Amino acid sequence: MEPEEERLRQLVFGTEDELLGKLEESDEEQAQESSSDSEEENESRLQLPAKRKAAWEDEDDAEEEEIDMTHRFRKDFKKSDAESTMSKKKLQQRLKEQFQRAMGGTPSWAETSVKKSKKKVDDDDDEEDDEDDELLKKTGNYVGSSESLPKGIIKLKKCLNANSENPSEDRLTTVQFHPSAQVVMTAGLDHTISLFQVDGKTNPKIQSIHLERFPVNKACFTANGEQVVATGMKNKLFYIYDMIEGKVIPVPRVRGLNEQRVKEFEVSPDGEFMLLTGSSGYLHLMTMKTREVVRSLKINGNVCATAFTGDSSKIFSSSDEGEVYIWDVKSSKCLNRFVDEGCVTGTSLAVSRDGLYVACGSQSGVVNIYSQKTCLKESSPKPLKAVMNLLTPATSLRFNPNSEILAIASRAEDEANRLVHIPSFTVFSNFPLFRKTTIYRSHCLDFSPNSGFYSVANNKGHAVLFRLLHYKDF
Repeated sequence: MEPEEERLRQLVFGTEDELLGKLEESDEEQAQESSSDSEEENESRLQLPAKRKAAWEDEDDAEEEEIDMTHRFRKDFKKSDAESTMSKKKLQQRLKEQFQRAMGGTPSWAETSVKKSKKKVDDDDDEEDDEDDELLKKTGNYVGSSESLPKGIIKLKKCLNANSENPSEDRLTTVQFHPSAQVVMTAGLDHTISLFQVDGKTNPKIQSIHLERFPVNKACFTANGEQVVATGMKNKLFYIYDMIEGKVIPVPRVRGLNEQRVKEFEVSPDGEFMLLTGSSGYLHLMTMKTREVVRSLKINGNVCATAFTGDSSKIFSSSDEGEVYIWDVKSSKCLNRFVDEGCVTGTSLAVSRDGLYVACGSQSGVVNIYSQKTCLKESSPKPLKAVMNLLTPATSLRFNPNSEILAIASRAEDEANRLVHIPSFTVFSNFPLFRKTTIYRSHCLDFSPNSGFYSVANNKGHAVLFRLLHYKDF
Protein backbone atom coordinates (compact mmCIF):
# COMPACT_ATOMS: atom_id res chain seq x y z
CA MET A 1 0.00 0.00 0.00
CA GLU A 2 1.29 3.42 -0.88
CA PRO A 3 2.21 5.70 2.01
CA GLU A 4 -0.22 8.33 0.75
CA GLU A 5 -3.16 5.85 0.67
CA GLU A 6 -2.34 4.60 4.17
CA ARG A 7 -2.40 8.17 5.46
CA LEU A 8 -5.84 8.83 3.90
CA ARG A 9 -7.33 5.56 5.35
CA GLN A 10 -6.23 6.47 8.84
CA LEU A 11 -7.71 9.94 8.47
CA VAL A 12 -11.12 8.47 7.48
CA PHE A 13 -11.36 5.26 9.55
CA GLY A 14 -8.56 5.62 12.02
CA THR A 15 -6.31 2.79 13.02
CA GLU A 16 -7.54 -0.88 13.01
CA ASP A 17 -8.13 -0.88 16.80
CA GLU A 18 -10.20 2.30 16.59
CA LEU A 19 -12.29 0.87 13.69
CA LEU A 20 -13.13 -2.31 15.63
CA GLY A 21 -14.12 -0.31 18.68
CA LYS A 22 -16.48 1.89 16.65
CA LEU A 23 -18.15 -1.19 15.09
CA GLU A 24 -18.77 -2.78 18.53
CA GLU A 25 -20.27 0.46 19.86
CA SER A 26 -22.67 0.73 16.88
CA ASP A 27 -23.89 -2.89 17.41
CA GLU A 28 -24.66 -2.17 21.08
CA GLU A 29 -26.57 0.99 20.21
CA GLN A 30 -28.67 -0.88 17.62
CA ALA A 31 -29.51 -3.62 20.15
CA GLN A 32 -30.55 -1.04 22.73
CA GLU A 33 -32.74 0.78 20.19
CA SER A 34 -34.46 -2.42 19.06
CA SER A 35 -35.19 -3.50 22.66
CA SER A 36 -36.63 -0.12 23.51
CA ASP A 37 -38.81 -0.23 20.36
CA SER A 38 -40.21 -3.68 21.26
CA GLU A 39 -40.98 -2.51 24.80
CA GLU A 40 -42.88 0.46 23.40
CA GLU A 41 -44.80 -1.83 21.02
CA ASN A 42 -45.75 -4.21 23.84
CA GLU A 43 -46.93 -1.35 25.99
CA SER A 44 -49.01 0.01 23.14
CA ARG A 45 -50.59 -3.43 22.58
CA LEU A 46 -51.50 -3.80 26.26
CA GLN A 47 -53.12 -0.40 26.36
CA LEU A 48 -56.81 -0.38 25.30
CA PRO A 49 -57.62 1.94 22.43
CA ALA A 50 -59.11 5.20 23.52
CA LYS A 51 -62.90 5.36 23.10
CA ARG A 52 -63.72 7.51 20.14
CA LYS A 53 -66.40 10.09 20.51
CA ALA A 54 -69.52 9.48 18.41
CA ALA A 55 -69.82 11.73 15.40
CA TRP A 56 -73.59 12.02 15.94
CA GLU A 57 -75.88 11.36 18.89
CA ASP A 58 -79.60 10.75 18.34
CA GLU A 59 -81.92 11.43 21.28
CA ASP A 60 -84.26 8.62 20.11
CA ASP A 61 -81.52 6.02 20.63
CA ALA A 62 -81.76 6.46 24.37
CA GLU A 63 -85.46 5.64 24.30
CA GLU A 64 -86.41 1.91 24.14
CA GLU A 65 -88.39 1.09 21.00
CA GLU A 66 -91.93 -0.22 21.53
CA ILE A 67 -93.20 -2.96 19.20
CA ASP A 68 -96.80 -2.91 17.98
CA MET A 69 -98.40 -6.15 19.29
CA THR A 70 -101.69 -5.74 17.44
CA HIS A 71 -100.12 -7.06 14.24
CA ARG A 72 -101.53 -10.45 13.27
CA PHE A 73 -98.09 -12.08 13.38
CA ARG A 74 -97.48 -10.93 16.97
CA LYS A 75 -100.90 -11.11 18.65
CA ASP A 76 -100.34 -14.73 19.77
CA PHE A 77 -97.50 -13.58 22.04
CA LYS A 78 -99.79 -11.33 24.10
CA LYS A 79 -100.90 -12.58 27.53
CA SER A 80 -103.68 -9.98 27.80
CA ASP A 81 -105.43 -7.44 25.61
CA ALA A 82 -103.74 -4.67 27.58
CA GLU A 83 -100.39 -5.50 25.98
CA SER A 84 -100.90 -3.45 22.83
CA THR A 85 -97.17 -2.60 22.73
CA MET A 86 -94.08 -4.37 24.06
CA SER A 87 -90.36 -3.62 24.30
CA LYS A 88 -87.91 -5.46 22.06
CA LYS A 89 -86.30 -7.15 25.06
CA LYS A 90 -89.62 -8.38 26.42
CA LEU A 91 -90.76 -9.65 23.00
CA GLN A 92 -87.48 -11.51 22.60
CA GLN A 93 -88.08 -13.17 25.98
CA ARG A 94 -91.63 -14.19 24.94
CA LEU A 95 -90.28 -15.76 21.74
CA LYS A 96 -87.69 -17.65 23.75
CA GLU A 97 -90.30 -18.93 26.20
CA GLN A 98 -92.58 -20.10 23.39
CA PHE A 99 -89.71 -21.94 21.72
CA GLN A 100 -88.78 -23.65 24.98
CA ARG A 101 -92.40 -24.72 25.56
CA ALA A 102 -92.59 -26.18 22.08
CA MET A 103 -89.26 -28.04 22.52
CA GLY A 104 -89.99 -29.21 26.08
CA GLY A 105 -87.09 -27.17 27.48
CA THR A 106 -83.79 -25.88 26.14
CA PRO A 107 -82.43 -28.26 23.46
CA SER A 108 -78.88 -29.57 23.86
CA TRP A 109 -77.56 -27.62 20.87
CA ALA A 110 -78.72 -24.36 22.49
CA GLU A 111 -76.96 -24.99 25.81
CA THR A 112 -73.74 -23.11 26.58
CA SER A 113 -70.44 -24.96 26.86
CA VAL A 114 -70.48 -24.40 30.62
CA LYS A 115 -73.86 -26.14 30.94
CA LYS A 116 -72.72 -28.99 28.69
CA SER A 117 -69.59 -29.63 30.74
CA LYS A 118 -71.65 -29.47 33.90
CA LYS A 119 -74.06 -31.99 32.42
CA LYS A 120 -71.20 -34.46 31.86
CA VAL A 121 -70.07 -34.13 35.45
CA ASP A 122 -73.63 -34.58 36.72
CA ASP A 123 -73.89 -37.93 34.94
CA ASP A 124 -71.69 -39.39 37.69
CA ASP A 125 -73.90 -38.07 40.49
CA ASP A 126 -76.84 -39.80 42.15
CA GLU A 127 -80.38 -39.82 40.74
CA GLU A 128 -81.53 -37.28 43.32
CA ASP A 129 -78.85 -34.84 42.22
CA ASP A 130 -79.86 -35.37 38.59
CA GLU A 131 -83.47 -34.54 39.41
CA ASP A 132 -82.39 -31.36 41.19
CA ASP A 133 -80.33 -30.34 38.16
CA GLU A 134 -83.25 -30.99 35.82
CA LEU A 135 -85.38 -28.67 37.91
CA LEU A 136 -82.88 -25.87 37.40
CA LYS A 137 -82.51 -26.46 33.68
CA LYS A 138 -86.15 -25.93 32.67
CA THR A 139 -88.30 -22.85 32.52
CA GLY A 140 -92.03 -22.48 33.00
CA ASN A 141 -94.35 -24.28 35.39
CA TYR A 142 -92.36 -27.36 36.42
CA VAL A 143 -94.65 -28.38 39.30
CA GLY A 144 -97.37 -29.58 36.93
CA SER A 145 -99.04 -28.94 33.62
CA SER A 146 -101.58 -26.17 33.40
CA GLU A 147 -105.16 -27.20 34.04
CA SER A 148 -106.28 -25.58 30.81
CA LEU A 149 -105.11 -26.92 27.47
CA PRO A 150 -102.45 -24.65 25.90
CA LYS A 151 -102.88 -23.57 22.30
CA GLY A 152 -100.44 -23.89 19.40
CA ILE A 153 -99.09 -27.44 19.70
CA ILE A 154 -101.00 -30.35 21.21
CA LYS A 155 -99.07 -33.17 22.84
CA LEU A 156 -100.34 -36.46 21.45
CA LYS A 157 -99.19 -39.95 20.51
CA LYS A 158 -100.38 -42.22 17.73
CA CYS A 159 -101.52 -45.52 19.25
CA LEU A 160 -102.39 -48.89 17.83
CA ASN A 161 -105.73 -48.71 16.02
CA ALA A 162 -108.61 -49.26 18.43
CA ASN A 163 -109.98 -52.14 16.33
CA SER A 164 -106.64 -53.62 15.29
CA GLU A 165 -107.66 -57.09 16.55
CA ASN A 166 -110.73 -57.08 14.30
CA PRO A 167 -110.54 -54.40 11.59
CA SER A 168 -113.64 -53.86 9.48
CA GLU A 169 -113.74 -55.32 5.98
CA ASP A 170 -115.59 -52.23 4.77
CA ARG A 171 -115.93 -48.58 5.66
CA LEU A 172 -116.50 -47.76 9.33
CA THR A 173 -119.48 -45.51 10.00
CA THR A 174 -119.23 -45.27 13.80
CA VAL A 175 -116.65 -45.03 16.53
CA GLN A 176 -117.79 -44.18 20.07
CA PHE A 177 -116.32 -44.47 23.54
CA HIS A 178 -118.39 -45.99 26.33
CA PRO A 179 -119.68 -43.30 28.75
CA SER A 180 -118.22 -44.98 31.85
CA ALA A 181 -116.09 -48.03 30.95
CA GLN A 182 -112.71 -48.03 29.21
CA VAL A 183 -114.33 -49.46 26.07
CA VAL A 184 -114.75 -48.28 22.49
CA MET A 185 -117.36 -49.42 19.96
CA THR A 186 -117.00 -49.59 16.18
CA ALA A 187 -119.63 -50.33 13.54
CA GLY A 188 -119.72 -50.20 9.77
CA LEU A 189 -120.90 -51.50 6.45
CA ASP A 190 -119.61 -55.03 7.17
CA HIS A 191 -122.80 -55.64 9.26
CA THR A 192 -120.77 -55.85 12.49
CA ILE A 193 -120.74 -54.03 15.82
CA SER A 194 -117.57 -54.62 17.83
CA LEU A 195 -116.44 -53.70 21.35
CA PHE A 196 -112.78 -53.28 22.34
CA GLN A 197 -111.00 -52.54 25.59
CA VAL A 198 -108.85 -49.41 25.24
CA ASP A 199 -105.34 -49.42 26.67
CA GLY A 200 -103.49 -47.84 23.75
CA LYS A 201 -101.14 -50.83 23.43
CA THR A 202 -103.02 -54.01 22.47
CA ASN A 203 -106.70 -52.88 22.60
CA PRO A 204 -108.08 -56.42 23.00
CA LYS A 205 -111.45 -57.27 21.48
CA ILE A 206 -114.30 -57.93 23.91
CA GLN A 207 -116.92 -59.16 21.46
CA SER A 208 -118.51 -58.67 18.04
CA ILE A 209 -122.18 -58.82 17.02
CA HIS A 210 -123.02 -59.66 13.43
CA LEU A 211 -126.34 -58.34 12.09
CA GLU A 212 -127.46 -60.37 9.08
CA ARG A 213 -127.97 -58.27 5.93
CA PHE A 214 -127.83 -55.10 7.97
CA PRO A 215 -125.03 -52.65 7.05
CA VAL A 216 -124.87 -50.29 10.02
CA ASN A 217 -125.36 -46.61 9.23
CA LYS A 218 -124.98 -45.47 12.84
CA ALA A 219 -124.59 -47.04 16.29
CA CYS A 220 -124.75 -45.29 19.65
CA PHE A 221 -124.55 -46.16 23.34
CA THR A 222 -127.52 -45.24 25.49
CA ALA A 223 -126.91 -42.74 28.29
CA ASN A 224 -126.33 -45.44 30.95
CA GLY A 225 -124.07 -47.43 28.63
CA GLU A 226 -126.08 -50.64 29.00
CA GLN A 227 -127.48 -50.74 25.45
CA VAL A 228 -126.42 -50.00 21.88
CA VAL A 229 -128.85 -48.63 19.28
CA ALA A 230 -128.03 -49.35 15.62
CA THR A 231 -129.78 -48.12 12.47
CA GLY A 232 -129.38 -49.41 8.93
CA MET A 233 -129.10 -47.94 5.47
CA LYS A 234 -132.30 -48.95 3.68
CA ASN A 235 -135.33 -49.39 5.96
CA LYS A 236 -136.90 -48.29 9.24
CA LEU A 237 -135.87 -51.42 11.10
CA PHE A 238 -133.29 -50.80 13.83
CA TYR A 239 -131.71 -52.94 16.53
CA ILE A 240 -131.13 -52.51 20.25
CA TYR A 241 -128.35 -54.63 21.71
CA ASP A 242 -128.72 -55.17 25.46
CA MET A 243 -125.20 -55.74 26.77
CA ILE A 244 -126.37 -56.74 30.27
CA GLU A 245 -128.60 -59.56 29.04
CA GLY A 246 -126.62 -60.24 25.88
CA LYS A 247 -129.70 -59.93 23.65
CA VAL A 248 -130.16 -58.34 20.24
CA ILE A 249 -133.66 -56.85 20.05
CA PRO A 250 -135.02 -55.98 16.58
CA VAL A 251 -137.41 -53.02 16.42
CA PRO A 252 -139.30 -53.42 13.11
CA ARG A 253 -141.68 -50.52 13.68
CA VAL A 254 -142.24 -47.60 16.02
CA ARG A 255 -145.75 -46.54 16.99
CA GLY A 256 -146.55 -43.11 15.54
CA LEU A 257 -143.66 -43.17 13.03
CA ASN A 258 -144.67 -42.88 9.38
CA GLU A 259 -141.30 -43.04 7.65
CA GLN A 260 -139.96 -45.40 5.01
CA ARG A 261 -136.53 -45.60 6.60
CA VAL A 262 -134.62 -44.46 9.67
CA LYS A 263 -130.92 -43.72 9.33
CA GLU A 264 -129.89 -40.77 11.49
CA PHE A 265 -130.74 -40.36 15.18
CA GLU A 266 -129.52 -38.89 18.46
CA VAL A 267 -129.93 -40.21 22.03
CA SER A 268 -130.58 -37.57 24.71
CA PRO A 269 -127.92 -37.27 27.45
CA ASP A 270 -130.52 -38.09 30.13
CA GLY A 271 -131.46 -41.29 28.30
CA GLU A 272 -135.17 -40.53 28.03
CA PHE A 273 -135.52 -39.76 24.33
CA MET A 274 -134.27 -40.81 20.93
CA LEU A 275 -134.58 -38.19 18.18
CA LEU A 276 -135.20 -39.77 14.76
CA THR A 277 -134.49 -37.82 11.58
CA GLY A 278 -137.27 -38.24 9.03
CA SER A 279 -137.79 -37.04 5.50
CA SER A 280 -139.04 -33.63 4.27
CA GLY A 281 -137.72 -31.78 7.33
CA TYR A 282 -139.43 -33.88 10.00
CA LEU A 283 -137.94 -34.81 13.38
CA HIS A 284 -139.58 -37.43 15.60
CA LEU A 285 -139.07 -37.63 19.36
CA MET A 286 -139.35 -41.22 20.60
CA THR A 287 -139.34 -42.33 24.24
CA MET A 288 -136.78 -45.01 25.08
CA LYS A 289 -139.11 -46.75 27.55
CA THR A 290 -142.19 -47.30 25.39
CA ARG A 291 -140.49 -46.87 21.99
CA GLU A 292 -143.25 -44.69 20.60
CA VAL A 293 -143.18 -41.24 19.00
CA VAL A 294 -144.57 -38.61 21.36
CA ARG A 295 -143.83 -35.46 19.31
CA SER A 296 -142.89 -34.49 15.77
CA LEU A 297 -141.11 -31.30 14.72
CA LYS A 298 -140.87 -29.72 11.27
CA ILE A 299 -138.26 -27.46 9.67
CA ASN A 300 -137.90 -25.96 6.20
CA GLY A 301 -135.84 -28.03 3.81
CA ASN A 302 -134.23 -31.32 4.79
CA VAL A 303 -132.60 -32.06 8.12
CA CYS A 304 -128.83 -32.45 7.84
CA ALA A 305 -127.83 -32.62 11.53
CA THR A 306 -129.28 -32.57 15.05
CA ALA A 307 -127.92 -32.35 18.61
CA PHE A 308 -129.25 -32.28 22.17
CA THR A 309 -127.92 -29.76 24.67
CA GLY A 310 -126.03 -31.15 27.65
CA ASP A 311 -129.04 -30.94 29.96
CA SER A 312 -131.39 -32.55 27.36
CA SER A 313 -133.76 -29.57 27.54
CA LYS A 314 -133.22 -28.30 24.00
CA ILE A 315 -132.61 -29.59 20.50
CA PHE A 316 -130.52 -27.87 17.83
CA SER A 317 -131.30 -28.87 14.26
CA SER A 318 -129.67 -27.72 11.04
CA SER A 319 -131.22 -27.75 7.58
CA ASP A 320 -129.56 -28.19 4.21
CA GLU A 321 -130.66 -24.60 3.46
CA GLY A 322 -128.30 -23.23 6.11
CA GLU A 323 -130.90 -22.51 8.82
CA VAL A 324 -130.54 -23.56 12.46
CA TYR A 325 -133.60 -24.23 14.65
CA ILE A 326 -133.66 -24.41 18.44
CA TRP A 327 -136.47 -26.45 20.04
CA ASP A 328 -137.71 -26.85 23.60
CA VAL A 329 -138.03 -30.59 24.33
CA LYS A 330 -140.92 -30.33 26.81
CA SER A 331 -143.16 -27.94 24.90
CA SER A 332 -141.96 -28.73 21.35
CA LYS A 333 -141.86 -24.98 20.67
CA CYS A 334 -139.28 -23.39 18.41
CA LEU A 335 -137.36 -21.07 20.71
CA ASN A 336 -135.37 -19.41 17.93
CA ARG A 337 -134.12 -19.84 14.39
CA PHE A 338 -131.30 -18.18 12.53
CA VAL A 339 -129.30 -18.46 9.35
CA ASP A 340 -125.75 -19.76 9.73
CA GLU A 341 -123.65 -16.81 8.57
CA GLY A 342 -122.31 -17.27 5.05
CA CYS A 343 -123.75 -20.76 4.74
CA VAL A 344 -125.54 -21.83 1.56
CA THR A 345 -125.83 -25.54 2.34
CA GLY A 346 -125.54 -26.89 5.87
CA THR A 347 -123.77 -30.22 6.46
CA SER A 348 -123.09 -30.75 10.18
CA LEU A 349 -123.70 -29.46 13.70
CA ALA A 350 -122.30 -29.97 17.21
CA VAL A 351 -123.19 -28.62 20.66
CA SER A 352 -120.79 -28.51 23.62
CA ARG A 353 -121.87 -30.30 26.79
CA ASP A 354 -121.25 -27.29 29.04
CA GLY A 355 -123.80 -25.19 27.13
CA LEU A 356 -121.28 -22.62 25.88
CA TYR A 357 -120.79 -23.30 22.18
CA VAL A 358 -122.51 -24.36 18.97
CA ALA A 359 -120.58 -25.31 15.82
CA CYS A 360 -122.14 -25.35 12.35
CA GLY A 361 -120.46 -26.91 9.32
CA SER A 362 -121.18 -26.09 5.70
CA GLN A 363 -120.69 -27.44 2.19
CA SER A 364 -117.86 -24.98 1.59
CA GLY A 365 -115.85 -26.38 4.52
CA VAL A 366 -116.31 -23.34 6.76
CA VAL A 367 -117.16 -24.11 10.40
CA ASN A 368 -118.79 -21.27 12.35
CA ILE A 369 -118.55 -21.37 16.16
CA TYR A 370 -121.28 -19.52 18.08
CA SER A 371 -122.15 -18.78 21.68
CA GLN A 372 -125.20 -20.82 22.71
CA LYS A 373 -126.61 -17.90 24.67
CA THR A 374 -126.33 -15.61 21.67
CA CYS A 375 -128.07 -18.16 19.46
CA LEU A 376 -131.01 -18.32 21.86
CA LYS A 377 -131.46 -14.54 22.04
CA GLU A 378 -130.58 -13.07 18.65
CA SER A 379 -132.17 -13.60 15.26
CA SER A 380 -128.88 -13.01 13.43
CA PRO A 381 -126.06 -14.05 15.78
CA LYS A 382 -122.48 -13.41 14.79
CA PRO A 383 -120.04 -16.30 15.04
CA LEU A 384 -117.23 -16.11 17.55
CA LYS A 385 -114.96 -17.57 14.91
CA ALA A 386 -115.18 -18.87 11.35
CA VAL A 387 -112.74 -21.77 11.02
CA MET A 388 -111.63 -22.09 7.40
CA ASN A 389 -109.09 -24.92 7.57
CA LEU A 390 -111.19 -27.41 5.60
CA LEU A 391 -111.41 -27.11 1.82
CA THR A 392 -114.15 -29.73 1.37
CA PRO A 393 -117.58 -30.13 3.08
CA ALA A 394 -117.38 -30.21 6.89
CA THR A 395 -119.19 -33.50 7.49
CA SER A 396 -118.17 -34.27 11.11
CA LEU A 397 -117.93 -32.03 14.18
CA ARG A 398 -117.28 -33.02 17.79
CA PHE A 399 -116.53 -31.11 20.99
CA ASN A 400 -114.47 -32.88 23.64
CA PRO A 401 -116.18 -33.32 27.07
CA ASN A 402 -114.72 -30.17 28.68
CA SER A 403 -115.09 -28.01 25.54
CA GLU A 404 -111.38 -27.28 25.12
CA ILE A 405 -111.18 -28.94 21.68
CA LEU A 406 -113.45 -28.97 18.65
CA ALA A 407 -112.66 -31.75 16.16
CA ILE A 408 -113.67 -30.96 12.57
CA ALA A 409 -113.37 -33.26 9.57
CA SER A 410 -114.43 -33.90 5.99
CA ARG A 411 -114.95 -37.34 4.49
CA ALA A 412 -114.29 -35.99 0.98
CA GLU A 413 -110.49 -35.86 1.31
CA ASP A 414 -107.66 -37.76 3.00
CA GLU A 415 -106.28 -36.22 6.21
CA ALA A 416 -109.01 -33.54 6.23
CA ASN A 417 -109.13 -33.60 10.02
CA ARG A 418 -108.29 -30.72 12.35
CA LEU A 419 -108.37 -30.02 16.09
CA VAL A 420 -109.43 -26.50 17.09
CA HIS A 421 -108.34 -25.07 20.44
CA ILE A 422 -111.08 -23.45 22.52
CA PRO A 423 -111.38 -20.59 23.47
CA SER A 424 -108.57 -19.18 21.29
CA PHE A 425 -110.30 -20.77 18.22
CA THR A 426 -106.92 -21.59 16.66
CA VAL A 427 -106.00 -24.87 14.99
CA PHE A 428 -103.26 -27.02 16.50
CA SER A 429 -100.38 -26.82 14.03
CA ASN A 430 -99.00 -30.35 14.59
CA PHE A 431 -102.19 -32.29 13.78
CA PRO A 432 -102.64 -34.26 11.63
CA LEU A 433 -99.08 -35.58 11.34
CA PHE A 434 -97.08 -33.70 8.71
CA ARG A 435 -96.46 -35.53 5.40
CA LYS A 436 -97.76 -38.80 6.77
CA THR A 437 -101.11 -40.33 5.86
CA THR A 438 -102.57 -41.90 9.00
CA ILE A 439 -106.23 -40.88 9.15
CA TYR A 440 -107.38 -41.16 5.52
CA ARG A 441 -111.07 -40.18 5.13
CA SER A 442 -112.86 -39.37 8.38
CA HIS A 443 -116.42 -40.65 8.78
CA CYS A 444 -116.94 -40.37 12.55
CA LEU A 445 -115.10 -38.70 15.45
CA ASP A 446 -115.20 -39.16 19.21
CA PHE A 447 -113.34 -38.33 22.43
CA SER A 448 -113.12 -40.57 25.48
CA PRO A 449 -115.06 -39.46 28.61
CA ASN A 450 -112.08 -37.54 30.06
CA SER A 451 -110.48 -36.64 26.70
CA GLY A 452 -107.52 -38.97 27.19
CA PHE A 453 -108.12 -40.53 23.75
CA TYR A 454 -109.34 -39.31 20.37
CA SER A 455 -110.50 -41.75 17.69
CA VAL A 456 -111.46 -41.45 14.02
CA ALA A 457 -113.45 -44.02 12.03
CA ASN A 458 -112.17 -44.02 8.45
CA ASN A 459 -112.93 -45.44 5.02
CA LYS A 460 -110.29 -48.16 5.40
CA GLY A 461 -112.22 -49.90 8.18
CA HIS A 462 -109.87 -48.66 10.92
CA ALA A 463 -110.58 -46.78 14.13
CA VAL A 464 -107.45 -44.60 14.28
CA LEU A 465 -106.52 -43.90 17.90
CA PHE A 466 -104.55 -41.03 19.42
CA ARG A 467 -103.51 -40.49 23.03
CA LEU A 468 -103.93 -36.84 24.10
CA LEU A 469 -101.11 -36.52 26.62
CA HIS A 470 -102.38 -33.33 28.29
CA TYR A 471 -105.25 -35.30 29.81
CA LYS A 472 -104.24 -37.86 32.44
CA ASP A 473 -107.50 -39.86 32.66
CA PHE A 474 -109.34 -41.99 30.11
